[in-house]
Amino acid sequence: MTSSDAPVWNRRNFLATTMVSTMSATLLDRGNAKANVSAAAPNPRDTVQLTMRINGDRHRLNVDIRTTLLDALREHVGLTGTKKGCDHGQCGACTVHINGRSALSCLTLAASAEGQDITTIEGLAGRDGKLHPMQQAFVDHDAFQCGYCTPGQIMTAVCCVKEGHARNDAAIREYMSGNLCRCAAYPNIVDAIKQANTEMGEG
Repeated sequence: MTSSDAPVWNRRNFLATTMVSTMSATLLDRGNAKANVSAAAPNPRDTVQLTMRINGDRHRLNVDIRTTLLDALREHVGLTGTKKGCDHGQCGACTVHINGRSALSCLTLAASAEGQDITTIEGLAGRDGKLHPMQQAFVDHDAFQCGYCTPGQIMTAVCCVKEGHARNDAAIREYMSGNLCRCAAYPNIVDAIKQANTEMGEG
């Protein structure tokens, strides 16, 4: 290198060199961060072992980590009473109880229900086969509609009564509004809930 080839260190060269160095370091950091995220991301084929109490019975499941509670109940435990409707948490057909509170099983990862008490429509009646007062009220008031959404409607209706929201028609309709139905049978559902509200000792 001759003296004429040597870089001239003026302000412009200094800024350009500093900028290139900074950008290189930033890109290197981003590359390392991306590699770390990739290393930490779970393998979608991984499975997880879960234990949960479903309808009073203890179940051990080995499921894909992405499995929803809805799919675990239907496909791994064989409880098909809980229905898959929209699969986006908008129709309420998949409603179950987790520790006594209503929950949309299609939006709940099975892994998050580890160790929880799950109740489905199959577990609502007594061990002796006697229907729950809400189930009987739906029968008495012909509140079934086509039947597909009924399990979710009943599970939500039980919580409606237990949480004290069945005090009048408007409150019942508001609480039940997350369970969609297009059969125009809402008056029958409201009547059924009012009957069950009395029989469950909440009225």
